[in-house]
Amino acid sequence: MEHQTMIPGIGGDKLVPYEKRTGSESTVYFTRELSAAGLIRIYDKVSGGITGRVGIKLHTGEKNGPNIIPRDWVRALMTERLPDSAIVETNTYYEGDRFTTQQHRQTLAVNGWTFAPVDILDEEGTALLPVKGGKWFENMSVGGHLTNYDSLIALTHFKGHVQGGFGGSNKNLGIGCADGRIGKRWIHTTPGQPNQWDIAKEEFMERMTESTKSVIDYFGRHIVYINIMRNMSVSCDCEGCAAAPVVTPNVGILASTDILALDQACVDIVFSMQEHEHHDLVERMTSRHGLRQLTYMKELGMGNDRYTILDADRSDTAIALAETVRGLKPFSL
Repeated sequence: MEHQTMIPGIGGDKLVPYEKRTGSESTVYFTRELSAAGLIRIYDKVSGGITGRVGIKLHTGEKNGPNIIPRDWVRALMTERLPDSAIVETNTYYEGDRFTTQQHRQTLAVNGWTFAPVDILDEEGTALLPVKGGKWFENMSVGGHLTNYDSLIALTHFKGHVQGGFGGSNKNLGIGCADGRIGKRWIHTTPGQPNQWDIAKEEFMERMTESTKSVIDYFGRHIVYINIMRNMSVSCDCEGCAAAPVVTPNVGILASTDILALDQACVDIVFSMQEHEHHDLVERMTSRHGLRQLTYMKELGMGNDRYTILDADRSDTAIALAETVRGLKPFSL
């Protein structure tokens, strides 16, 4: 895909209206069923390119985090569709329950991720992946074990994020595959300052997105994206039990082979909800300029911000979400 130019005047604090988006449409699949069966159904819609040794990148959470993806859903997916796969994670840049590999393994046990192998990708070192067309990086430092995998599934709990505004597939891969000491530091800090929070909002979104691009370019056609819109706190799962209460209604599970189309569709759905349902999450996205993730993905040629949603519960019929996204009718799926 060719690089796209961001619409003048539209920054990370404003959503690009659907009618101002250009280019092709990608397919996004949707199921209302928030369950193991729903996850398997939606995975089957996008799984054609998943071959060989498979890694499942998900956020396993801080200790006792209340909103992480249910373990029994992941267990069922792995048992029924991906028996030889592994969950993959990296250590954190901040000091917490997953800062070191030893702490991370203890947290995995507390949170119940004991039914399958969990590969901490940076446990034994790092690898450099090229960033094609980026303005901040030429390479990104990722967990060294990532290159042991032939295919990758980004299984993401869609929610807010204290710095990124929202955490979709882009954040799951961009932060979640970068190793805990080098890659995450490159993303969070600018040269000459050590404070991981002291970085311009747009710059942080762009650095994170370039990290994601290194990963999706590496896997090519052998990567898919699944976003679970459930328990959508404004807080990331990295905040554990300190996460803000959930006030946004559950939606369902969406999946695509296009990372931008998927994250964009999830953001559009949140924006199309009623004010009292989405106020907190929209404020989190816009105040952090998190929507820059979407426009920068488009500029880097990572996908399409226009899409068709197909209803996996009803024989893949198209869902008329376009009017909802344009604000002509209330959110309803």
